[in-house]
Amino acid sequence: MKFPTTTLVRLLILASLCVSGGSRADWVIAPDIEAVKPLPSDNQRQAQNPPAFSWSQHKLQPPAYVLEVSLNGAVAYTYTTARNWVLPTVAYAPGNYSWRVRPSTTTEWSNPRYFTIDSASTVFVVPDTSVVSANVKKHARPRMLPAGFLTSSQWTTAMRAERAAPLANMVSEVTYKMAYMPAVKDSDWPLVNTGVATAALSAQNADIRTRINTTGRQLESAALLYRLTGEARYLNEAFVRGDQFALLSTTGPTSYANQDQGTRVIALSMIKAIDFLSAEIDPTRRAAWLKVIALRTTDIYKDLSGNNNRLDQYPYDSHGGTNLGFLALISTLALGDIPAADTWFDFAFRSYVNTVYAWSGPEGGFANGTAYGQYTADYALQIWQPLSEATGVNIFSKPWSTGFLNFFAHFVPPGAGSHAFGDESELAPDFRYMKAYASRFSTPAAAWYARNIVGDEDFLTLLQAPYPLPYTKAATLVAPPNAALYQSIGWVAMHSDLADRARTSVYFKSSPFGSYNHSHGDQNSLILSSGGRPLLIEAGYMDWYGSPLFNSWYRQTRSHNAITYDAGIGQLIDGNTVNLGRNGKILSFATTPSLDFAVGDAINAYGSVLSKAIRKVWYLRPKNVIVVQDLLAAPAPHKFEWNLHAAAPIVAQADGSVSILNVDRKLCARSISTGPVSYEPRSGPPPKPGKFEAHGAFVKAAATSAEFLIMLDVGCKNLPYTLSAPSPTGRTLTIDGQSIVIPNN
Repeated sequence: MKFPTTTLVRLLILASLCVSGGSRADWVIAPDIEAVKPLPSDNQRQAQNPPAFSWSQHKLQPPAYVLEVSLNGAVAYTYTTARNWVLPTVAYAPGNYSWRVRPSTTTEWSNPRYFTIDSASTVFVVPDTSVVSANVKKHARPRMLPAGFLTSSQWTTAMRAERAAPLANMVSEVTYKMAYMPAVKDSDWPLVNTGVATAALSAQNADIRTRINTTGRQLESAALLYRLTGEARYLNEAFVRGDQFALLSTTGPTSYANQDQGTRVIALSMIKAIDFLSAEIDPTRRAAWLKVIALRTTDIYKDLSGNNNRLDQYPYDSHGGTNLGFLALISTLALGDIPAADTWFDFAFRSYVNTVYAWSGPEGGFANGTAYGQYTADYALQIWQPLSEATGVNIFSKPWSTGFLNFFAHFVPPGAGSHAFGDESELAPDFRYMKAYASRFSTPAAAWYARNIVGDEDFLTLLQAPYPLPYTKAATLVAPPNAALYQSIGWVAMHSDLADRARTSVYFKSSPFGSYNHSHGDQNSLILSSGGRPLLIEAGYMDWYGSPLFNSWYRQTRSHNAITYDAGIGQLIDGNTVNLGRNGKILSFATTPSLDFAVGDAINAYGSVLSKAIRKVWYLRPKNVIVVQDLLAAPAPHKFEWNLHAAAPIVAQADGSVSILNVDRKLCARSISTGPVSYEPRSGPPPKPGKFEAHGAFVKAAATSAEFLIMLDVGCKNLPYTLSAPSPTGRTLTIDGQSIVIPNN
């Protein structure tokens, strides 16, 4: 038998493992579902060159690991590392690679894994950490401002046209707060965090976060205004706010143990102010501030480096991942001023740039939802922009970062009225952050997205940005494709025309992340809008994380456009870690100019009650019609329900269909499957004040299996349709001359 070259290479590697007596137990895959997964894998082409390697820690916790990378069967690179990941410092030549790893103390090689580097892989090289550290220390202060930074009096006419208004807005905000913003004090927050979630403690933590963020912003803004204008009043205001932070107890309500979001902002805004004001701050104040920064940052470092560098093994920590970015930037700005900063930098910088955020694969989505993605874009601007300037490593050029931008374009396009999936999806997008993020890229898609967003980015990031902004250098403006799959998070976007604000947008989700963290029990669910009007929505709102409303309604399947059974029983969402296994998966995706198609499998999310939970979605773009097929089965009979929720009344029609009219956009939904289906209005808790919600479900009689075949007609055009009789290959559905085949299973 003749084997392909790549197959022969793999056989040779496997044979060498057997001859050397290496263990075949694949120890790099931990039994803990939250543990890091071995990457690269699955023979995939790597978006990034060189790729990032990761694996689960060995149970013996060895002092180091040996990573071996082979090209066409011959060892090309060998790395020794104390941590369970490697980000190489040189780009790889195109080719087919394999890799394996072992503890430095044994010959227990992992199974080989394969990947490809080709011309489409984007080169993103991060020099050795010692080189980056040395470059940072050579960087003149302010380290975080771009090369060629000019004071406002030196701006060109073109710069004034872009930045004079943001500067005036900053002056207005800072001046107002100088007069009216009260000082932050420990006594403002008397409750002690006992680890038990209560409404009162949640409110206090939210107040700490808000007021610390506001004060930190004032400190940074005043320091930047002094750099821009040279006016002493801004220097004095920066000293006032920095001194207030310095007086807060590092073990009090704003401590890392009590409110990690508060302590990281205090430390970062103070070190940013020191970087801005390095020549002006007096030695006594400087020493006092540096002491506070060191104490607070040490707490961050101890947490993240504890338990054998805990994020290396367990990356799915939304606060921890962001805190790592804060630590990377704080240490970068503190190098040479705080002795421990070298240790912090060696620990955090490369790790952060390597991972950035763990909530998707290299294509750059965000499993926690677009609202939390928006907050992440804000953090990216706060962290990446100064970090890239100080270190010379442009994180915006990382392939993941470009994918994250495209993710926003697909799921929060210009004119979108709400977010998609996950916590706080009910909120309106704050496009300042998406516009600012897009502005840091020079691609046609970034230019299209940024230029089609109405309004400006926040002045605090803009006035620190390079000039001209990268997106202005794009030669053309081109919207991303009308449909896209983000495989690693299980999200699909389908648009009638992404470049048109009157677009219809269909979002489908079946996520490997399940209902973990900020995600919901919404596998195989849909969202639908048209012309910026929501038609099928996610119901409910987050009053506070973990509240009774949050757990009993907001995260439940019955508040989403998804399948439940027996009067609203849905997917399993109790617990936390276990929810990573109660997940979904996109089995298939295809797109053409006239038709998009996606298949999701949500069976893991329902536990053992169901034995089948498949949803297929067709978007017939020329007809602006969506067809949804659900195939369901269970060991015992159940009454299955096809839930739908709207931001306007759901009106039952005489023919069994329903209609939704939201101002000037309409949707009609009808069952076209065989067998009786009834529509039933449903109720839910009161919506967020000022909002309207309607709920309903198409319902099938109790049975061990069921099919829903629902047609969603945007605009209620009442197009003619026919559905053929079943055949061995399925049924042909023809809608106004456009046909699709509905498979039998």
